[in-house]
Amino acid sequence: MKDILERLVNGELNIDEAERLINADNILEFDDIAKFDINRGERTGFPEAVFSPSKDYDDLILIIKKFTQNNKDDLIITKLSNERYEKILEDLGDNDFIFDYNKRAQILIIRKEIRQKDPIAKIGIITAGTSDINIAEEARVIVEEGGCEAITSYDIGVAGIHRLFPQIAHMVNEGVRAFIVCAGMEGALPSVVAGLVDVPVIGVPTSVGYGVGEGGRVALDAMLQSCAPGIAVVNIDNGFGAGVFALTIVNSD
Repeated sequence: MKDILERLVNGELNIDEAERLINADNILEFDDIAKFDINRGERTGFPEAVFSPSKDYDDLILIIKKFTQNNKDDLIITKLSNERYEKILEDLGDNDFIFDYNKRAQILIIRKEIRQKDPIAKIGIITAGTSDINIAEEARVIVEEGGCEAITSYDIGVAGIHRLFPQIAHMVNEGVRAFIVCAGMEGALPSVVAGLVDVPVIGVPTSVGYGVGEGGRVALDAMLQSCAPGIAVVNIDNGFGAGVFALTIVNSD
């Protein structure tokens, strides 16, 4: 960009040409494998992330190498199995990067440096059951990467609803700006939470269930049909999307 601006000042480019070159320069292209929008973080408040399951391992390695060479931001890789993480660490661990992997959330964040900041807000994260924790942890990693403090309480679903109320009261007292509520089976918990609080609730249906509830579709439909106002619903097992949406709420002020 500096080179483009210098050429503009020197009269080698007109303003339209400079704008076109800057827009083109915002996309990093890696050997026809991936195209990264390097200014997404500046526009939206959160950088791009790499969804790993459908990618060939060699392509994933190429993306990591090229991104870290050309970008100062952290690189987030989602839905990354522990086996793949161990192989990445074996192949790239000698580089001067910090590999921060959450095994339960299956998220890898590759950092060039540790940046300590005071949290900008608090987000409450709740699960109905223990089986939903991996998706909640995905949301927690994203919330914390975006500069918020996550207050978590797991396994407090409607099967034992008495467990819910003290935790909700604690989070409200802490001033959380939004709730992320993960639930499988019949997906009832976000509706209950939304009926108790006056901040946005983000429902995350999980693929936990059996019979008609297998795969999370029943939980998704139940959350979309909620009679409690103030609920937004993300896709099944999309803890990443829930975390980013919570950050969007916080950053919209």
